[in-house]
Amino acid sequence: MLNFSQPLDLMFQALADPSRRVMVERLSRGPASVSELAKPLSMSLPAVYQHLQVLEASGLVCTEKTGRVRTCRLEAKALRSAEQWISERRALWERRLDKLGDILTESDGKPD
Repeated sequence: MLNFSQPLDLMFQALADPSRRVMVERLSRGPASVSELAKPLSMSLPAVYQHLQVLEASGLVCTEKTGRVRTCRLEAKALRSAEQWISERRALWERRLDKLGDILTESDGKPD
């Protein structure tokens, strides 16, 4: 689990910001230029670039410059690692809740 710690920390930190989540949501539909990502956001282009740098550092987004256009795309592999981490936690809690349900069901049949 320690192998996941730093990349997951960076990813969840990147996703903590609503503007970056808007960018990730847009990129989930396919690659986009920086100006396309900036359209729905009420911030300057330099601010958008700063947010993109955080997303790139987290591994969620990859950018490529062709001529004067910088195109961004989502890195699905990074999202899969977060999904795996969340799924493992969910499975753990589901097992615990199932066990609690079993204990409660057993105790219901006993007289007080």
